[in-house]
Amino acid sequence: MTYKAEYIWIDGTEPTPLLRSKTKILKDGAEPPIWGFDGSSTNQAEGHASDRVLQPVFSCPDPIRGGDDILVMSEVLNIDLSPHESNTRAACAAVADKYKDFETIFGLEQEYTLFKGTRPLGFPESGGYPGPQGPYYCGVGADDIYGRPLVEDHLEACLEAGLEISGINGEVMPGQWEFQVGPLDPVEVSDQLWVARWLLHRLGEDHGISVTLDPKPVRGDWNGAGCHTNVSTKQMRESYDPIIAACEALGKNWEEHVHQYGFGIEHRLTGLHETAPWNEFSYGVSNRGASVRIPWQVEQDKKGYIEDRRPNANMDPYTVCRLITNTICSAAS
Repeated sequence: MTYKAEYIWIDGTEPTPLLRSKTKILKDGAEPPIWGFDGSSTNQAEGHASDRVLQPVFSCPDPIRGGDDILVMSEVLNIDLSPHESNTRAACAAVADKYKDFETIFGLEQEYTLFKGTRPLGFPESGGYPGPQGPYYCGVGADDIYGRPLVEDHLEACLEAGLEISGINGEVMPGQWEFQVGPLDPVEVSDQLWVARWLLHRLGEDHGISVTLDPKPVRGDWNGAGCHTNVSTKQMRESYDPIIAACEALGKNWEEHVHQYGFGIEHRLTGLHETAPWNEFSYGVSNRGASVRIPWQVEQDKKGYIEDRRPNANMDPYTVCRLITNTICSAAS
């Protein structure tokens, strides 16, 4: 007897990497081994030396194929088994291990936009625009909500896969949605977000709907799409001073962070549509117009977490979680 293992990896496309996957047939009882692929077809090698290696790092049940089939998240290695230059997971894992005593955990809020052809769902096919933003966020009804069958299928698939998905909701622009993953440590939350993204794209095939993580899929007076990043350390979960210290540390390193928070960030972080300007840093309690928000209940409880509102929907979670972990924990060391 055999089972199917769908190997998933992140390619070397710039400025925003793409997901890739292929299927390996394995004997029952066999663990997914390292595997190879043609890196010259994924912007990860030249044709004269094209072999690259897939190293399994996380696996879960395949909710689409079912049975004993699995999904295998993999990191890309060179043939000497060193991390490939496009492999951002290795650096994230190193920082997470360095500061493991801080017990840092993340919750990621992945926004995305559904498209049918060249227009977001809910935008008139003949051109023009739908009604202004207002009724779409967490709305209900066919006049305001578009794409729910795909969204519900994705939620069920994530649950069947055993991912730590913690919720979904309609977002501010028509055809725009969000799901949340976590709380998990920096590496686990990143692995699972990438698998959840793959499932969303894959199920979109079945529905005839494409998914984009473009941070500003429609220019003008429409909300962009982000990946708000909630984070806490053990110290932050116990008292309030480390929360303020974390915000101050992020402010000192704002430029290093924002330039690695996803391509096109200047189009989304304009100071409008619940964002702070990309080139200014601020933090505040219950302030969705700040770079970093301290939830009101955190101030009340004098402990908890913060929300970095700057990362784009198209951000690399390995990179974002590495940056935040390193900045917060190194400042507290």
